[in-house]
Amino acid sequence: MSTEERIAEIFAAAGLDGHLHALDITGGREVGIRADEQVVIASIFKVLLVLEFARQAAAGQLDPAERVLVTAGDRLGGWGTAGCADDVEMSLRDLAHFAMSVSDNTAADLLMRRVGLDTVQMLAAELGLGRTRVIGGPRQVLESMLADVGARDDAEFARIFPTLPAERVWALRVFDPGHTTSSTAREMTRLLGLIWRDEAGPPQACAAVRDYMARQISWTRIASGFPPEVRVAAKTGTLPGLHMEAGVAEYPRGGRYAVAVFARTEQLHATRRIDVDLAIGQAARVAVDALRAGPG
Repeated sequence: MSTEERIAEIFAAAGLDGHLHALDITGGREVGIRADEQVVIASIFKVLLVLEFARQAAAGQLDPAERVLVTAGDRLGGWGTAGCADDVEMSLRDLAHFAMSVSDNTAADLLMRRVGLDTVQMLAAELGLGRTRVIGGPRQVLESMLADVGARDDAEFARIFPTLPAERVWALRVFDPGHTTSSTAREMTRLLGLIWRDEAGPPQACAAVRDYMARQISWTRIASGFPPEVRVAAKTGTLPGLHMEAGVAEYPRGGRYAVAVFARTEQLHATRRIDVDLAIGQAARVAVDALRAGPG
């Protein structure tokens, strides 16, 4: 059985429609399944956002210690500052930390306001990510979801969304790669390869992004497929029915492998699916093992 067939079998056993690309960052060998199909990337776009922030900081275009006040009007829901009862003041670099470590949508939105959507889009073009499309920060994505279901606010959305039939949900723009932030599995591993080789910007900027990604608290997806001695730095993305992650597995005796996995399940109202997460990790491990084994 080929590596691709084994990965497809893992996806099928978990009831997933999956895309995967794995890249040997040093050697250039690769493994892929539907790696060039356009997919929604959700919060994985935060890697590109934080990279742009780190590049501007390295160039002296902004001060990473600059203070930002996070108010009730800024909160978008989710983890991090969204759970705060009071206004919070933090630095730009702490916004980057929260955006990557706990996928804080508010932190990412405020960081996007500071670095600029246009510069993030230009960065994608500069790095050769021609299929990567960034429509805005988390606020723009949330606003599209509210508009598509006819909700005035988060509370009304929470009431309406569970009542929608599946075909109505999948018709939302947030699930359409042509109308939301999207890319391909291959372009996400290309981005990670550039960062890990210090080719995505100044070395200190690339190192900063690697450090931020290593702080992610989620470990049940790609990292779950590897033994403890393998260091995994990654960024998750999650939407109803969509489970994804892009990251790099680094072996203690050498070897760095970028992996991007995008999985879709028909269970729209269960965002915490440990079986899906573990399947993502298992598929990533099979792909990396194949790359480490070499040709044949």
